[in-house]
Amino acid sequence: MRKFKTLLLCTAGILLAFSACKKDRNKGPKGTREELTKDSIFLYAEQTYLWNESLPSYEEFNPRSFTDLNAEVAAFKQYAPLDKYSFIDDGTVSDELGGQGGDFGFSVAFNNNPDDLRVTYVYPGSPADQKSLKRTDKIIKINGRGGLSGFNDDDINFIVNAIWGSGKTLSLTIENPDKSTKDISITRGAYSIKPILFSDVITRGSKKVGYFVLNSFVQISGADNIPTVFKSQLDDLFTYFQSENINELIVDLRYNGGGSVETADYIANYLAPTGTTGIMHIDYYNSTMQANQASILQNQKFVYDGKLYSYFDFDYSTSSSIARSDFEKKGTLNLSRIYFIVSGATASASELLINSLKPVLSGGVQLIGQKTVGKPVGFFPIHIDKYDLYIPQFQTKNRNGEGNYFDGMTVNKADNEDASKPFGDETERYLAYALHHIQNGNYAISFVSKAKGSSMSVQQAEKASQLFNRTRSKGMIKQLR
Repeated sequence: MRKFKTLLLCTAGILLAFSACKKDRNKGPKGTREELTKDSIFLYAEQTYLWNESLPSYEEFNPRSFTDLNAEVAAFKQYAPLDKYSFIDDGTVSDELGGQGGDFGFSVAFNNNPDDLRVTYVYPGSPADQKSLKRTDKIIKINGRGGLSGFNDDDINFIVNAIWGSGKTLSLTIENPDKSTKDISITRGAYSIKPILFSDVITRGSKKVGYFVLNSFVQISGADNIPTVFKSQLDDLFTYFQSENINELIVDLRYNGGGSVETADYIANYLAPTGTTGIMHIDYYNSTMQANQASILQNQKFVYDGKLYSYFDFDYSTSSSIARSDFEKKGTLNLSRIYFIVSGATASASELLINSLKPVLSGGVQLIGQKTVGKPVGFFPIHIDKYDLYIPQFQTKNRNGEGNYFDGMTVNKADNEDASKPFGDETERYLAYALHHIQNGNYAISFVSKAKGSSMSVQQAEKASQLFNRTRSKGMIKQLR
């Protein structure tokens, strides 16, 4: 089928999934709006869930027995132990994928010490940026609560709820370098997400090293394939690197929880060596979808070029344009290896980019930081009433058939980051490791911690990072076309 950009028609209150799958269609669906939503969630999973063969019958699962929608979606995971990813959303993820933020616009992490909470990044133009919050700021109180510890799960949950919960305002007490403090109050608001947080070209000996921090794979095209601003920003970035004739590249994905598959593929085509062709990755759907038997997808409708289509119109077999992505080299960069900075917050489309490039770079990839989340599966949003359901529909593998990194990607050099240094500071720990390896071929460089008290192990920092970013992972989201 020809490629289409989806513009979804969402009809609130009409639960087509259930009405289409009832055996007695003359009677129609019975139940409250919430009960029908619960039914629809299960019926979509029954046909489109990657692990649908492990699900019980409708009667045994009894979707209406769950207290709420989140509890029902979480219940899928007991039948599919590999599923750490299913969730239901109110449209926030779709907005963020489209480049629109609606939170405070920053994130935090414990800086190699359970008592040293730091701002790790701030989106330009966000509410936090408007209050002059910046990376390296040390937070000693959140909403009046101090003594927050990276060893305490209750403290971590408190931080997560305060920063990424539903609160409209947030108060912070920041400690300045001279130990004086200042209080900041931030109000949640809308802003445009600018995923490239930093970029530069660094000279090391005879080598020119490109470096950029990419925080999200937001969409590069909108309705009817109209390019987004972010696509132009990516093109400008790689044009800059090409004009500088870089011969090494460091891609910083330490806070990147994923996003659009299309965007990951677009970047991979810039980073692949000259002449790269053939398979980039193949996405494997369940047998029901591959056999074109997921009839429930007829209810996921969209308009393209004035015509009405549905998700059922697509071919999900492994040879289709939906499942297979091929390299189409862009630009003139001709790299033999790439350094990726990663962490316990790096997931989904970030891991897809790394995994897709591994087989085609003669010098391979080098990973620095912490083990990644481990999400080799992806999905497309299923619209039910006023919600978007995200359940894994496919597993992705690269041209060598590699893609079972459910436990995360291990790194070549493991360490905790140093959020007391700004992006681009050549003494910042992760960047310093990469630059040292580029120049010397090893990671034999040491750092003296100035933090007082107990330090966090890499594993402890990974756990805290995953908890902080569990609500920030956008997944590996496919825009059906």
